Amino acid sequence: MRFVDFLKATVLLSAGAATLLAALTVISLSRDVEPLAVYVAAGWWLVAALIGVRLGRRAEATPPIARLLATAKSQTTLPEVRPGLTIANRLWPLLGSSFVAGVVGFFAPQVAAVAAGFAIIWALAWRRQEAAVAAIEERDAVRFYVEKTSPLQPMQLVRTPGFGGSFLAQP
Repeated sequence: MRFVDFLKATVLLSAGAATLLAALTVISLSRDVEPLAVYVAAGWWLVAALIGVRLGRRAEATPPIARLLATAKSQTTLPEVRPGLTIANRLWPLLGSSFVAGVVGFFAPQVAAVAAGFAIIWALAWRRQEAAVAAIEERDAVRFYVEKTSPLQPMQLVRTPGFGGSFLAQP
């Protein structure tokens, strides 16, 4: 799976998890109308959005992604492309924690509210990273792919030759 596609999927899944958890929170809180819990949840989501926007304001790759790109091993053949397996393999903590928070959220809506805030931060903080990686790919005329590794090992990338610049759409 291309790394830029993986980054897009990460942002979309995080935003989807935040939406689902927020909806579960609202549904759970509507059963027992507790105004304080509603205000605290809404306030936390606003603070989380501000934190995420602040963290994601930079247009360049974050230092961890830059290190990941710099340590990518080069190869001339395309790696095996299995997007579903790659997403499940690399994003299992997000998927698992969202599921657990959603289940617990039916009984304790505060758990789902807090988890939704962290998913908001994650989605907003990573929203520009795929564009930064795409710019690096265009500049260096390469493509980065997520290498198949164990879910418990750190992510590794593979660098393959590109076809020159102009990967990005010209306005």
